[in-house]
Amino acid sequence: MSAARVLVVDDSATMRGLITAILNSDPDVQVVGQAADALQARQAIKDLDPDVITLDIEMPNMNGLDFLEKIMRLRPMPVIMVSTLTHKGAEATIAALEIGAFDCVGKPMPGDARPFSDLAEKVKAAARSQRKYIITGNKSAAPSPANINAASDYRASRKIVAIGSSTGGVEALIAVLQKFPANCPPTVITQHMPHTFTKSFAERLHRICVPTVEEATDGAKLEVGKIYLAPGGDRHLQVVNPSSPSCRLLDREPVNGHRPSVDVLFDSVAEVAGRNAVGVILTGMGRDGASGLLKMRKAGARTFGQNEKTCVVYGMPRVAYELGAVETQLPLSSIGEEILKSTASRREGNE
Repeated sequence: MSAARVLVVDDSATMRGLITAILNSDPDVQVVGQAADALQARQAIKDLDPDVITLDIEMPNMNGLDFLEKIMRLRPMPVIMVSTLTHKGAEATIAALEIGAFDCVGKPMPGDARPFSDLAEKVKAAARSQRKYIITGNKSAAPSPANINAASDYRASRKIVAIGSSTGGVEALIAVLQKFPANCPPTVITQHMPHTFTKSFAERLHRICVPTVEEATDGAKLEVGKIYLAPGGDRHLQVVNPSSPSCRLLDREPVNGHRPSVDVLFDSVAEVAGRNAVGVILTGMGRDGASGLLKMRKAGARTFGQNEKTCVVYGMPRVAYELGAVETQLPLSSIGEEILKSTASRREGNE
């Protein structure tokens, strides 16, 4: 494959220079141009036809979010958002991922020894992605009455749902969780995301989904009707205590390069819940979650993986499938319903 051709868009000349230097240090990436604002970027896209754009959230004349909407409407392509690690930046980034941005990275903090350490890998994954960048309207609209009523006769069993996701996971999780009724099974999620972004994402999910969605806290008991999202950054999420399952936030080194790690979550659910669990692995780069999902399946849990056609990046689900961890591959549109079928009470083989 030829080098991924990148356009760097940022109003800061210093930041453009830093991003360009980091990307050009990878032989499989080539920065073909820079732009200081949306007007320059629009012309550069026409002239240079890049494979991928890195796009600053906060810019003069037209902010990155508004420009992203125009890109996705007029010339859909992979865009990686570059955002400050602030609450405002996090909210804008979550909105960008819903609109269709491929992924996000946080701007480096003072003293950061390895700024943008994973940016080149994300750019290469974006360039390789087979995703069709087509916007079909507001994906994050509130759940429709039809969706809510369809699950009105649902009764949760004792099963726990564990979900892992990475690149493309914001859209994927919204698609899955908007199928859940108010009395959904207790659900724990690890989504690879910078530490300041997960709180905003949990708040966003809580606003647009029927169940309660919150960032997981240490010691929180798993309850029907609640969804717990692992905080990004410095701790892993586990499920502990088989008699009364609850969340534990664990101080431990990154696993598979991630903290929180999907494998750490899945391993704990396999041990605590065994066959009284459902494991789901969604779109994402790398292999995090594959071995943990296999442990869940060997422990008797039902396991599902997102299929290649509907993944932004068919990395984590592919490795899990090849390991034999995935019992059934499904399109994204079917996963929420299959989770409910597999966790409903009074179904044959459920208890």
